[in-house]
Amino acid sequence: MYIKNEIKSYLAAAGITLTDVVEKLNESLPDDKKTSVQNLSNKLSRGSLRYDEAHQIAEAIGKKIVWVDKGE
Repeated sequence: MYIKNEIKSYLAAAGITLTDVVEKLNESLPDDKKTSVQNLSNKLSRGSLRYDEAHQIAEAIGKKIVWVDKGE
């Protein structure tokens, strides 16, 4: 559930809807790889979003995923 809330908060902050994200994602995908709002929403709800999909979403909303050392 954490990933769903995090992604939705980034979308809200950017003023972008899930529909907008799906449209941006589908622009660069072949027809057999396109996704739907319902499919993406289900993945977020189930917590089954793959890392590459999270990366694509970040790119679509002008963000990037960064790995940072936690420190000691």
